[in-house]
Amino acid sequence: MSARGTLYGVGVGPGDPELMSLKAARILKSAPVIAYFARKGSVGNARRAVDGQLNPDAELVRLDYPFTTELPETDPCYRDALVAFYDASAATLAARLDAGRDVAVICAGDPFFYGSYAHLHERLAETHRCEVIPGITAMSGCWTRAAMPMTCGDEMLVVLSGTMDADALAERLATSEAAVIMKVGRNLAKIRQALMRSDKLDRAVYVERGTMPEERIVRLADKADDDAAYFAVVLVPGVRKPL
Repeated sequence: MSARGTLYGVGVGPGDPELMSLKAARILKSAPVIAYFARKGSVGNARRAVDGQLNPDAELVRLDYPFTTELPETDPCYRDALVAFYDASAATLAARLDAGRDVAVICAGDPFFYGSYAHLHERLAETHRCEVIPGITAMSGCWTRAAMPMTCGDEMLVVLSGTMDADALAERLATSEAAVIMKVGRNLAKIRQALMRSDKLDRAVYVERGTMPEERIVRLADKADDDAAYFAVVLVPGVRKPL
């Protein structure tokens, strides 16, 4: 019986292919099986970022989400469908690992920061060898492209989700020195109101598809509408303290 393969969670960064690590590139050039998550009808952000950099002989395993934003995360159907999806995805990859083949799972940003890979890791780490390759996060890529220092000295940074309750979001923002708001999408109007209530709208910057060809960066106060892309963040830098 052949030895089991290794599962790699490979962070490929925020979108620009040149922001992927040398180790990530090496693994993707040699892995016999490469898996990636995608919305139905979409290539997938992570898959697009590594186009032309994969082992040409690798088996590609596409893992299609049952849905992404069609249901709220609080809906019981959302959780049940995703549990079943991750169970099935883990079983699919376990079959390759048990046959002695290494599997690399491509992850946008970092695998352990809002990454779908984490759900596979939780299901397979106790029974299979796993190695995680860190990647540059979307927020890091975005604030760098915006040329925006986020914190200095002893300032504290908080990462918030746009799916939070409006009052809770405003409360967290009011007590934060610097903030990154993820999962913007359909929540931008609520985020804008929370920033106004916490007196931080004038410092907020909207970044859409940071580091990608379609990148868009604009002060949120200057954005006339509340339409937001799936891959968007809102950045609120700390107040600069001159030295």
